[in-house]
Amino acid sequence: MGNSLLKLISECFKPSATHEPQPQAPPGVSPAVSALAHDLLHFEITSQVPDGLGQHVVSSKKAQANWYKKLLEAWREAKPPPRTPEEASRLVIETLKRHQKADVQGLLAFYGLPSPQSLPEISTVVPSYPPEGVQYELQTLPVDPKAVADGDTITVYVDTSNPRESGIVPREVHEAAIGRARARAARNYDEADALQKIMVNAGYRVINFPNGEETLARKYRIRLRGIDAPEGAMPYGKEAKEELVKLVQGKPLKIYAFGDDRYGRCVGDIYCNGVFVQEQMLRRGFAWHYTAYDKRPELAKWENEARKARRGLWAAPNPEKPWDWRKERRNGT
Repeated sequence: MGNSLLKLISECFKPSATHEPQPQAPPGVSPAVSALAHDLLHFEITSQVPDGLGQHVVSSKKAQANWYKKLLEAWREAKPPPRTPEEASRLVIETLKRHQKADVQGLLAFYGLPSPQSLPEISTVVPSYPPEGVQYELQTLPVDPKAVADGDTITVYVDTSNPRESGIVPREVHEAAIGRARARAARNYDEADALQKIMVNAGYRVINFPNGEETLARKYRIRLRGIDAPEGAMPYGKEAKEELVKLVQGKPLKIYAFGDDRYGRCVGDIYCNGVFVQEQMLRRGFAWHYTAYDKRPELAKWENEARKARRGLWAAPNPEKPWDWRKERRNGT
C-alpha cells in the first residue's frame, strides 16, 4: 500500500496543510488526489487523520479514523489507483456509502473533490455479445498516453499471439522480428533498427514491457464511433484530448470494430475496464454526438445531459461544431 501511495506522491507536489495546490504539480495527477494520497499515507504511518477535517464533518475522530482505514483498503484494491478528481471522488463515495451523507460530502469538500451530484453517471456493462454490425473484436495492449491523437482518435496495439492476429502476420514481419532479436543479442543495433523499420512500415512493432519481456504487436488507428471531439486548435480541443488520455492511459481496451473510414482508421466502440468510453466523453462534455454517422438515441441523451449541466465545452454559450470548423478550413474561410 505504502509503495503505491509513495509512487503517486513522488509524481506530485507535497500538499500544504490547507491542501492548496503548488505550482509544480504535473499534468495527469490532480492536486486534490495528491492531497488525499498524502493524507492516506500519513494515516498509515501515524494513525492520525488530517487537522481541520473536523470542521467539515459531523462525526468523531474515532469515526474519521475508521473512514481512513476503509479508504486505505480501497486504495490497495484500486487498479490503477485514482489519478483524477472524479476517480478519487467515486472511490470515496463507494467506500463510505453506508456512512452519513453529510460526512461523505464534508470529506469530499475538504479535498476539493466533486460532489456526488456533479459526477456524470457511468455505465459499466460491456455487451455480452457483439452489437449488430460488428465486423471483429480487438483486445489491445495497455495504451500509451502519447498514442492519443485527440478526443476521438487513438492508436492501439494488439498482441500478435491473439488468435485473430497470429494467422495474418506477414512473413517478412515474422522474419524481421526474429532477425531483430538476434541482432540485438549480438549488439548489432544498426541492423536491429533497420529490421524494426521493416516492421513499422508494415504496421507492426515490438513492444517492450517493464519486466524486460517483448512482444510483436499490430498497430490500429481507432476512430471512436458516434462522437466528434473538438479539433486540437479549437476551444476545448486540448481538454478533450486530456480527458481521453485520463480514461484510457495504461489500460487495455476492448474494441468492437465496425469497419474502416475513408482515412483508413478503424471505427469502433471502446470499452475500458467495463466503461463505455464514448459515453464518458459525451457525459463529461468533451464531445458531440456525431449524428451524421450514428443515430443511436443513447448518445443524444448523454450529450443532452452534459448540455443541461453545462459541462466541458457546453460551458460556452454557443460552441462551434467540429465538422463546421473543418469545413470552413477546407473552404479556406
